[in-house]
Amino acid sequence: MDTVDLQTLEYLDSLAKIVAQTEDWKLTLDTLIASLRKHFVFDNIAIYILDYEARTRSIEVAYARALGRGHKAEADAAWGEVMAGQVLTSNQISVQEPINVEHIEKRLGHPYLLGLPLNTPTELIGALVFVRFGGPPYSQEQIHLASLVTMMISHAFERRIWKEKLKNLETLQSQLRMQEDFVATISHELRTPLGFIKGYSTTLLRQDTVWDENTRREFLMIIEEESDRLNELIESVLESARLQSDTLQMNIQPVRLDAIIRDVTTRVSARHKSVEVDLSCIQCTPILGDNVRLALVFENLFSNAIKYAPDTKITINIQRIGDFMRITFSDQGPGITGEHLPYIFDRFYRVPGQPGRTGTGLGLFICKQIVTAHHGNIWAESMPGKGTTFIIDLPA
Repeated sequence: MDTVDLQTLEYLDSLAKIVAQTEDWKLTLDTLIASLRKHFVFDNIAIYILDYEARTRSIEVAYARALGRGHKAEADAAWGEVMAGQVLTSNQISVQEPINVEHIEKRLGHPYLLGLPLNTPTELIGALVFVRFGGPPYSQEQIHLASLVTMMISHAFERRIWKEKLKNLETLQSQLRMQEDFVATISHELRTPLGFIKGYSTTLLRQDTVWDENTRREFLMIIEEESDRLNELIESVLESARLQSDTLQMNIQPVRLDAIIRDVTTRVSARHKSVEVDLSCIQCTPILGDNVRLALVFENLFSNAIKYAPDTKITINIQRIGDFMRITFSDQGPGITGEHLPYIFDRFYRVPGQPGRTGTGLGLFICKQIVTAHHGNIWAESMPGKGTTFIIDLPA
């Protein structure tokens, strides 16, 4: 084997290693093309990918680099879109050279094009086009080298496609697990109040026992409370479905956030006597919103705090910051670790290991959707052992 052949093998080996060892596909292409241009001169390169999801199987530019001459040339000539269409139609290597072009300006308008199909083992996925202004024509050796590089680029895109499919599959599996957990949880949550209602109703209907008025009233109050809880669960599921399908109707009008929060606080305090709430308001100007939906946001935040941070003080601050009214809702509970914070507003998501009842994973999702429908934003900040703060920004 002579020196030239060894150098060629070493060069091809270096190109193969670039594709095999570089994870990011764009960085792979940048490095590969920079190395290729040392031995194969071209001015522009463009990679067109077929969009199989579109009915028309349209093509889109996935990658394009201008590396040499021709910046003043027309766009379609500079990037070889017509050539890409021909390659995708024939699935064959195609070469296009200008005919009888003498002036440099005309050469820039009629470049030398080399188009090659990008194929995986199962399908045609796109086309790669090399653009060379002013010649010389592509030699057979250069076309063979370009063909080898195109195979390497095909492998890089195939790997990208499989990574995206794997990511989508993992996301789908995660959603399915969350939905399965949700079904199990909501079944349990529904059975609990139904069990109380059935049990105490059956007890009151017993004909072999006479209950005194206080006991009878206590049983009826439990039935009423559990009926309310059952109604809240069903409404949460329905509200979640409406929000998910964008069919929720908003009744927008001027509202005062401090008044809404005070009303919600009064209702929550009536049901939970031990709740301690500290509310402060600075520059509480009215906003445009749906008072029923916004009240539901704060009811869910109260429910969340009572469930996961029981017997702790809840601090609520309202103030105007620029063009927004900001509400901070803080508890002094165990907090949420950083790994779970990005997901707590996802539908069905529940933070594992939290004290108290597990919940349905719908409350914070509903909060997020309602706040977003008001063109606002909601997020959470937390440190384990130091409580959680929910921040809501609504347009003032």
